[in-house]
Amino acid sequence: QVQLVESGGGLVQAGGSLRLSCAASGNIYSIGDMGWYRQAPGKQRELVATISRGGNTNYAESVRGRFAISRDNAKNTVYLQMNSLKPEDTAVYYCKAYTHNIYWGQGTQVTVSS
Repeated sequence: QVQLVESGGGLVQAGGSLRLSCAASGNIYSIGDMGWYRQAPGKQRELVATISRGGNTNYAESVRGRFAISRDNAKNTVYLQMNSLKPEDTAVYYCKAYTHNIYWGQGTQVTVSS
């Protein structure tokens, strides 16, 4: 079992920045790729960014160049640095971890005001 706890969400003005964190606990040695997803009201959950255990990254086109995903394997934590935030980035952001199973965090709200 893996437990994921996100933090760092909040309210920010357009153009501002936020840094999300996701701390993993439990059977951490089984974790491979990790990622951030988001779900806006009335919309499906969508990929934001993923990162492999070795540091290879992948981004949604809508956030490329503004967001940066990173991970600290020693701290079992993955981060999402979000810059130049836009109102359309408003969503609940979820952390995801891949082992032989898939685990999700509880989500953290990000609200970007115009």
